Amino acid sequence: MTIIEDRSAPELGEHQRLVTLKVRRYDPELFEDAHWQSFEVPVEKGDRLLDALHHVKWYLDGSLTFRRSCAHGVCGSDAMRVNGVNRLACKVLVKDLGDTITVEPIKGLTVEKDLVVDMEPFFDAFRSIKPFLITSGNEPTRERLQSAEDRERFDDTTKCIMCAACTTSCPVFWNDDQYFGPQAIVMAHRFIFDSRDEGAAERLEILNDKEGVWRCRTTFNCTDACPRGIQVTKAIQEVKRALIFRRA
Repeated sequence: MTIIEDRSAPELGEHQRLVTLKVRRYDPELFEDAHWQSFEVPVEKGDRLLDALHHVKWYLDGSLTFRRSCAHGVCGSDAMRVNGVNRLACKVLVKDLGDTITVEPIKGLTVEKDLVVDMEPFFDAFRSIKPFLITSGNEPTRERLQSAEDRERFDDTTKCIMCAACTTSCPVFWNDDQYFGPQAIVMAHRFIFDSRDEGAAERLEILNDKEGVWRCRTTFNCTDACPRGIQVTKAIQEVKRALIFRRA
């Protein structure tokens, strides 16, 4: 493994301090293996990790590659491993991360370049559980209504932003790329317990596969990693119970 150090020290502003970003770099066109590269970055008290990464890309090394879009914790595109834990770069504050911060791509998915991974296996699992309302009969002439109590039954799992932080924090997923993963099960939960949906039995049968819900080992990594605070492990257990009793 090659370690490359960037020792350039930018000038500090009045309210700034220096932190070291140790980034795992990989470019298949330049290197056969991944390596670590360190950058000294000036930050202020309220800066997020994404701000520090932007400083590197804009002022120190324009080749640094990572995904980001809304920068407000809504799109979920900037999930990465920060000090060994999955986080959204746009939500975590640098002041909470120490003076040396390790940043690397999320695990279990093929790295394409630097912090960018191939998300297609993740999206394939998402699509496989039919993440849409399944109904029969003619199209309604008005909105399909439900009570507040019925909505509350699956409200937590509607918060998912598909960042993949939960799935790529799962030790089972790291070692078995056929496993559906927590996010797919969370999205299935959202529809299985929706009183307006008629596809619960079909989704439960899909998740009853050997690579489905029974592969979960209840480590709670997924719950800890979720930037939206979804009780992922609880949702998985509820899907397991629905399968056992075959009722939603």
